[in-house]
Amino acid sequence: MNTTRATARARIERRAVHGVLLLDKDAGFSSNAALQIAKRGFRAEKAGHTGTLDPLASGLLPICFGAATKFAQASLDADKRYLATLRFGVTTTTGDLEGDVVTTIADVTVSRAELERACATLVGESLQVPPMHSALKVDGKPLYAYARAGVAVERAPRRVRVDGIRVVDGAADIWTVEIACSKGTYVRTLAEDLGAALGCGAHLAALRRTGSGPLDVRDAVRLADVEAITDEAERDRLLRSPDVLLSDAPAITIDGADAARFLTGLRRRIDHVDAGLVRVYGPGHDTFLGTGHVRAGELIASRLLSPDEVGALVGRRRASLRESLPA
Repeated sequence: MNTTRATARARIERRAVHGVLLLDKDAGFSSNAALQIAKRGFRAEKAGHTGTLDPLASGLLPICFGAATKFAQASLDADKRYLATLRFGVTTTTGDLEGDVVTTIADVTVSRAELERACATLVGESLQVPPMHSALKVDGKPLYAYARAGVAVERAPRRVRVDGIRVVDGAADIWTVEIACSKGTYVRTLAEDLGAALGCGAHLAALRRTGSGPLDVRDAVRLADVEAITDEAERDRLLRSPDVLLSDAPAITIDGADAARFLTGLRRRIDHVDAGLVRVYGPGHDTFLGTGHVRAGELIASRLLSPDEVGALVGRRRASLRESLPA
């Protein structure tokens, strides 16, 4: 064991931090590496990310701290948006830039019209076989580990959905497309499918996640910008309330007495249509309590914040408001 590293870790005094950091991950390192850097930077006791981005990829990686981890599944399940750069005429072992070249066709030229027609054929639901070079686990081991050992594993196809593929720009053998798709869709497989449809092969040369459900990379910050902030209170202001992960769900506000009962898990009668997922707030629509669903006129709790977590989030918001007032 590296005692120097162990001592450095021991010196970090962890604290309870609650909120979501909308991170714009740079290409070149893993999602877990980004998570660990952010966790150390905020001295957070608990943290997790909401969907792996390969080292090749950049873009939106929401990181949840503390109470926000309770609602991470909403972002994991959300539809995704990407900008993908494709290189035609070259196939690789991994379907992306990091693999070894398998086939090459020289002087490939793909027209916009050809590519648009090929993209249209991929829109809709389909069964997609996860690639061997992926983080999907089989018997507790990621597929890429089997691939590196030269072992092929049978993978069950999964139903995915492509809502749209728009050609953004490009020429000859390099094109960029914008993709809207369901969770679990492998963009490198879409790249290979487009290459096969055009008869020249292709691989994914670059990938950027631009959105996840209601979240957009334009609202995200880079790790370098986070690390440049030396004042902890200022850094904490980068964190969003946990309900940012749920901002496309209907919102329900309940009064003080009902809010206290809701936090204990009690059902409440409510005048609201049935809904599979709702955000629930205390008085004033500024105190997030958790999530629930409405069935037959009853509000039923799903995931709840604790009173201490509610208090911490309210306290941070009030402190932020005070600091924003003119002196």
